Amino acid sequence: MAFKKWRKKRPLGGAVTTILSGLMISWVPLNLYLSTFLPGSIAIIGLLFGGVITLLGIVALFFPNASKILGIFTIFLSILSVIGALGGFLFGTLFGIIGGALLMAWRLAPVQVKAAPPNRVDETVHTV
Repeated sequence: MAFKKWRKKRPLGGAVTTILSGLMISWVPLNLYLSTFLPGSIAIIGLLFGGVITLLGIVALFFPNASKILGIFTIFLSILSVIGALGGFLFGTLFGIIGGALLMAWRLAPVQVKAAPPNRVDETVHTV
């Protein structure tokens, strides 16, 4: 029951998709580790973008009020990850765009307030 209350106050779907996207984008440069850390290699950029996208997904879980700006950064970095990491074979880019869109679209549901019935004192004052 506590998890359901926590989940409704967080952009869980967008954050998990963003974290998965960051891991997919980081996977390509990590498998090319022999050439990733050579001077002049742009694969290190893919590793950097994948790490930042993963971090954005984690931050979205802890700071749900910032989910709109985090979603914008996620989409931007996911598209740029094609340069350094082939976008996680483009699956990471697609998951990043979807995760960023889910983060941007998320908003907290409004709180339901019960309306109290009118008091007898209020009725007598207004009938004059």
